[in-house]
Amino acid sequence: MENKPYKVLFLEDEPTIREVLTEYMKMSGYEVTESSNGQTAITLLQENSYDMAVLDIMVPGVDGFQVLQYIQDNSPQTATIMLTALDDEKTQVKAFNLYADDYVIKPVSPIILLKRMETILRRVSHLKKRKVTTKAYSGLYLEEAAYSAYYAGEKLPLTLTEYLLLQTIYNEPNRVYTREQLILHIFNEEYIGSDRIIDAHVKNLRKKLPVNCIKTVIGVGYQFDMEVAK
Repeated sequence: MENKPYKVLFLEDEPTIREVLTEYMKMSGYEVTESSNGQTAITLLQENSYDMAVLDIMVPGVDGFQVLQYIQDNSPQTATIMLTALDDEKTQVKAFNLYADDYVIKPVSPIILLKRMETILRRVSHLKKRKVTTKAYSGLYLEEAAYSAYYAGEKLPLTLTEYLLLQTIYNEPNRVYTREQLILHIFNEEYIGSDRIIDAHVKNLRKKLPVNCIKTVIGVGYQFDMEVAK
């Protein structure tokens, strides 16, 4: 049986950009639904499910950030890329604080955008194939279908990368992972750079976890700390 094409919601108000990028997405096998304004995008999200949303920020009426917030509140399994001409740090930080998976600045090569989409969707696909977690430690548990972690019934505000990091060590608490192994689990060999990026993600993840359940194993890497989580 052939795999179904990924469904993409594309929010872009500039007709030429929308038409060109949509055509490239379709040629790459994506099933694309176009929207020129934020309110229509939200209506489409209410009526359909999408694997990914590519969102311009500056669109008429409801802006891309409001659509992104709607996705995080109602459809967290939908991966998100912000595609915008706004390149200032404040706007980018806002996007990532709202848990966007990527931020792409226009003008962008269609090929580069497609590679960014492919990378994120590969991570999500890899996540779906993992064994579903049923165990819970001291009120901390994962709901893998929604790519979400919960503590005492409350959803934790984790990015996809932070969730994948937590899930990896959570599912094998007796194993110590090196930074290189965590990069492989999280990025599927797509990441090029220092393995110390894992340290930054661990630091951010610890700030968001109500229990200090990530143990540093000096000289090796990280492990889920069963003793703290009990």
